[in-house]
Amino acid sequence: MAIKKFRPITPARRFMSVMDTSDITSKATVKSLLTRVKATAGRNNHGRITSRHKEAGAKKLYRIIDFKRDKLNVPGKIATVEYDPYRNCRICLVHYADGEKRYIIQPSGLKVGDTVEAAESGLDIIPGNAMKLSSIPVGTMVHNIELKPGKGGQIARSAGGYAQVMGREGKYIILRLPSGEMRKILSTCMATIGIVGNEDFINMVVGKAGRTRHLGIRPQTRGSAMNPIDHPHGGGEGKTNSGRHPVTPWGMPTKGYKTRKKKASDKLIISKRKK
Repeated sequence: MAIKKFRPITPARRFMSVMDTSDITSKATVKSLLTRVKATAGRNNHGRITSRHKEAGAKKLYRIIDFKRDKLNVPGKIATVEYDPYRNCRICLVHYADGEKRYIIQPSGLKVGDTVEAAESGLDIIPGNAMKLSSIPVGTMVHNIELKPGKGGQIARSAGGYAQVMGREGKYIILRLPSGEMRKILSTCMATIGIVGNEDFINMVVGKAGRTRHLGIRPQTRGSAMNPIDHPHGGGEGKTNSGRHPVTPWGMPTKGYKTRKKKASDKLIISKRKK
């Protein structure tokens, strides 16, 4: 998939780029697979901002995606490739043999007319097929991976994302995750074969502030530009270095400070993403 660039007729256009949409085959959506997700703009149930720099952004409808891939042993044909405003990859509409329609994440190389299927085992290792990790050969690239059997895929769902099956150890499968972390996951969890499509998304340049506002992202203000009451870095005459190590507005150290809590699942991590 290519990236489109523009002639620099304005300062924003000079570096701005967008994804080529020639791969999208349909703008029509299945209404039964659409729902409205209310934008919270970073506020909690009391109306207080708990996540800064967020706003509602452009209006959009949520597409219900089949992350569980629990329609077993029923082949489906890819009918369309569509744009999804809630994610940076494309989605595919699958028409199953029994008449049901579902959306799935589009793996790289999957196109209209191809057939996909989900089963516990015994399927061909081709993009779009989903099986239990115990049935997937070592070395295979997979995405949309479950952490708990039946919960639905949670790992490697964004554009260009994938994990690699590295080996087997008892009831666990060893995976190398997109972050570089090596982790054991139950072999009864489902995963989809292939790499998530739209890999060039990472190379796209936003180019102007308005595009991030449409995405629901508000501008940030440097702490050093604030008053002392607003931020630990604030105050002073002219530009200053605040006289302390970088911290958040609430005094928590940034830039390398470990904030991860110990969890029961940490024992399944073989090597962490950061050495």
